[in-house]
Amino acid sequence: MNKKSIIGAILFLIVLFVGVLSLFLRSKDYEKDKNTLEATVLYTTDSTITVQDSHQGIYTMEVADINAEAGDTVVISYTGLLDKNSEKQEVSVIDYEVIPVAYDMVNIPTDWLDNGIFSEYYTLAFNKLKTLTLDEVIGQILLVRYPDVGAVEDLKKYKFSGFVFFEKDFRGKTKTEVQDMIKNLQSNSKIPLLTAVDEEGGKVVRVSSNSNLADSKFKSSQDLYTEGGFSLIKDDTINKSKILSNLGLNLNLAPVVDVSTNPSDYMYERSFGKDTNLTSTYAKTVIEASKGTGVSYTLKHFPGYGNNSDTHTGSVIDTRSYDDIVKNDLPPFKAGIEAGAEAVLVSHNTVNNIDPSMPASLSASVHNILRNQLDFTGIIMTDDLSMGATSSIDNAAVKAILAGNDLIITTDYEADVVAIKEALETGVLCEPMIDKLAFRVLTWKYYKGMMFESK
Repeated sequence: MNKKSIIGAILFLIVLFVGVLSLFLRSKDYEKDKNTLEATVLYTTDSTITVQDSHQGIYTMEVADINAEAGDTVVISYTGLLDKNSEKQEVSVIDYEVIPVAYDMVNIPTDWLDNGIFSEYYTLAFNKLKTLTLDEVIGQILLVRYPDVGAVEDLKKYKFSGFVFFEKDFRGKTKTEVQDMIKNLQSNSKIPLLTAVDEEGGKVVRVSSNSNLADSKFKSSQDLYTEGGFSLIKDDTINKSKILSNLGLNLNLAPVVDVSTNPSDYMYERSFGKDTNLTSTYAKTVIEASKGTGVSYTLKHFPGYGNNSDTHTGSVIDTRSYDDIVKNDLPPFKAGIEAGAEAVLVSHNTVNNIDPSMPASLSASVHNILRNQLDFTGIIMTDDLSMGATSSIDNAAVKAILAGNDLIITTDYEADVVAIKEALETGVLCEPMIDKLAFRVLTWKYYKGMMFESK
């Protein structure tokens, strides 16, 4: 071999070595950048898969050749970073694998275990869940408006988780009549009922509007603060809880922790009327004062109503910036959650800079912020789906489940039950998904002391 041939061979080997080394290093970088996510499939389209992880985060990714169904457990390999506050992900899916999981109701599925606020009661709730029929499971995720007629009959048929009562339901009644009304409902339910009311004080007073039930109407948070600061708000919460509990009511859909300082805002009268820092202290004060009273309180209306108009009458578009919402609207919810809030109610506002396609109550992106950014492990519930902003949306109850709600407030419960059952039959929903939500509601009821089986 002549000198030129030798040099050529050496150069070839060098180029080959460099190429192989480059491929090796790129593969190492590729492996280093690769991430995995184990999650449960919520639903699929022709080109996307939407999953929920053990922290209740919901993620949608683009995937080719999907061969998975609702309820499957999958391990997804991808590059890029998950945005835990969004639903649609800008990641590249490398591959995914369906993991066989025996859903036999013998052991609590691992993706139900989030070490959350109610975790002490997981075993009790799971054992109770195993005794329920499908109708009873579906019923546990429905908190329904108390009907004018046929409440007991519908309760026996649909097995509701509870009722929401309004001013008309108390009008003219004595304390004994209200107590008997609620006792009658409880005695006709296999599982103790949530009995809810919006007793905010001020403009919204369902119970104390009846002088037979309270000496006077409960004052607004603004008036209480003006008269006696947070000390009076604490006393008011305790007093309010005693009255509600004595009547048989165990859930108050209050406080309103929306930040509003402009008297022209729709929500101003019902809000604390102060800036985000004082509203945060208000949220913390109410939640802490409510503990041990027998009445749970609900932070509303996530992610903050702002200066938006009334969703009772139609769609409302929130055009505020995401940064503005994070800075001004989320802190009161965070403060209430850190104080031990058990429930958060989500508004029907469509928040353009979080999810322009759906009202907040039906948006997985909004729920992801609540679960992931605010670390909330309690019960998320919708506002009433019969309100104007959502009443015209097809299958709103099914969409509410897929968005991440645990509990659905509804007036048109008959249609919602039909829609949920049809979604189960067609595979849009799966029984493990519904079971998980009922399990979460049951854990809350044990936590609240409504159910007392031995551990």
